[in-house]
Amino acid sequence: MVRTKPVSQKAKPAANKKVGSTRTAKVAKIKRKPARGGARPKVKAIKRKTVKGQVGRPAKAAGAAGKAVRSRAKARDFLVLVLNPGSTSTKVAIYKNDQPLVSESMEHDKAEIEKYARIVDQYPMRKQVVLEFLARHKIDPNKISAVVDRGGLLKPISSGTYRINQAMLDDLKQAKRGEHISNVGAFIAREIAQAAGCPAFIVDAVSVDEFSPLARVAGLAGIERKSLLHALNMRMAALQACRDLGRKLDKVNLIVAHLGGGISISPVDHGRFVDVNNANEGGPFSPERAGGVPCGALVQMCFSGQYSAEEIKKKLTRSGGLAAYLGTNKAHHVKDRVLAGDAKAEEVFRAMAYQVAKEIGACATVLKGRVDAIVVTGGVAFNQIFTDWVKERVAFISPKFLVYPGEDEMPALAAGALRVLRGEEEAREY
Repeated sequence: MVRTKPVSQKAKPAANKKVGSTRTAKVAKIKRKPARGGARPKVKAIKRKTVKGQVGRPAKAAGAAGKAVRSRAKARDFLVLVLNPGSTSTKVAIYKNDQPLVSESMEHDKAEIEKYARIVDQYPMRKQVVLEFLARHKIDPNKISAVVDRGGLLKPISSGTYRINQAMLDDLKQAKRGEHISNVGAFIAREIAQAAGCPAFIVDAVSVDEFSPLARVAGLAGIERKSLLHALNMRMAALQACRDLGRKLDKVNLIVAHLGGGISISPVDHGRFVDVNNANEGGPFSPERAGGVPCGALVQMCFSGQYSAEEIKKKLTRSGGLAAYLGTNKAHHVKDRVLAGDAKAEEVFRAMAYQVAKEIGACATVLKGRVDAIVVTGGVAFNQIFTDWVKERVAFISPKFLVYPGEDEMPALAAGALRVLRGEEEAREY
């Protein structure tokens, strides 16, 4: 069963409900209006400031002729289909140039998701959800200029916009770098784009790799630490923080924590994500991931004969964390239980905040204590009791604790595709 809800783009004074993807630029707690039921209104335009030099690389062009080509491309109207599959939802939007025309988040029941042996097997079901979205809003697929997706667990790549090609799909299907819901979107994007006769892209995939050499050393020869993070939303949160601080990204040190179905926490050294906990394999536990569990006990579980390799992976990445302790991967449900006096829920929720704070502290050592701001983003950040628990433990690291609830991924994805369509940036090849 799929539950559809329109995504609101307005702000309201309540920060504990999950809503759409737009952030209102404001230091400290950012508060937004929750989505309402009923008819699906068109989403209002998002007004953003551009941070010079922080997004994309302009494509080289030959003098005045190149400028004329880019000018004509910018003057055109482009219709971009934006896909963002999450662990329990599929977000879809249509952008006309920089303006969102309509945006929805379709939620999926846990039972519906659990029936698929591998995450990548979900893509036909998720594709059907996208096609129904287009039909519901009377969008002609043949008029789409590009389809863009967030990208999945690929080989290490630099940031930017990439064309979806067969080599990319082969890597995502094999899932050599791990199972993740972001692996699914590229298949949907490629198929819809091929039918529409337009290009398909990914932007700032989770495998963006800017690690320092020291960050790669794992402690066991033959095993290397990997850079896997929620790069798209974390970069947008970092840019938002810089706008609010009146600083440029390449001039500050930040610690950025994405708190969602998975948790990524990274020290950002003058714009570079030089380390991260890898949400699939370490760091804090999250609503559905186990995080850095004790390796000795994990080895015993693996060789107990009770579980297959796939079942172990599922325990670690899809049914760990809050789901394992409390039977739900919805942080706002856990918050409600805490407020209702559920002692077990409070203990587990506080433990997750404790681990998040501990990881932020570790990131501070990477930056040698020089931290201009701590930036918290993601769906869990709507729960103020949780962010307050984190803040009380890390406030000594930096007086600037900036909270941007939700995800800014949809406009970021659209912008990445538009830069290529307008000739402002060349699409990279995987």
